Amino acid sequence: MGKKTTNFNKKGINKLPNDKPVLYKIKTQLGGTNYAGVAKKGRVQERLEEHLGEIPGNKVQIEQFNTIRAAEKKESNIIKIIQPKYNEKGK
Repeated sequence: MGKKTTNFNKKGINKLPNDKPVLYKIKTQLGGTNYAGVAKKGRVQERLEEHLGEIPGNKVQIEQFNTIRAAEKKESNIIKIIQPKYNEKGK
């Protein structure tokens, strides 16, 4: 599925597609991942805006999936491997 990276601010978030479930990563200026999460179809922009001001980041990268279950499976693997700083431990 498609991937897209944009600035982690309201203007950048509003450019993201909202038509499929996504896995998103809030990235640091150096390219590390501060947070990984999923958003349902139709809630991508709203979900990312909830993180503004709470999780530091420079960019946000999304990857679209056909199902929320597929996005959640990949999210789980990323959290186990990368252990982003702002994800709850043991998710």
